[in-house]
Amino acid sequence: MNPVRKKRLLIIMAILTGVAIAVSLALSALQQNINLFYSPTQIANGEAPLDTRIRAGGLVEEGSVKRSSDTLDTDFVVTDGAQSVTIRYSGILPDLFREGQGIVAMGKVNADGVLIADQVLAKHDENYMPPEVMQALEQSAMKQKHDAATQGYGQ
Repeated sequence: MNPVRKKRLLIIMAILTGVAIAVSLALSALQQNINLFYSPTQIANGEAPLDTRIRAGGLVEEGSVKRSSDTLDTDFVVTDGAQSVTIRYSGILPDLFREGQGIVAMGKVNADGVLIADQVLAKHDENYMPPEVMQALEQSAMKQKHDAATQGYGQ
């Protein structure tokens, strides 16, 4: 083989190898940062991966909030109308967090099916619902109950 062609071939192979390594590193980093949304039904059915950071959301069930008296630990139940999942959070909950309202929690599901949340997000007004939570509620009968409860709100 001609030495000039051999040199060009080696340069092209080096460039292709570098691009392949860069693309694989970028995809690996993106995959680790993806937080997929799971409804309480999907978590209860075991569809959510264990020990992987996910987002879960729904309506906080009435009477389900249990706060620890000596720590910032709070347990509450979130439902989509069909199934419920317990969420355990250690920290200060958002001011807009309350029973009967939509929330999104980010954390990891443990072996007991409890979501250990490291972040809880509450809606910003009485008409807003996170899109993922709204979609999960639309698939259940809970949406009608939520709409009826919020119609008299804010008037």
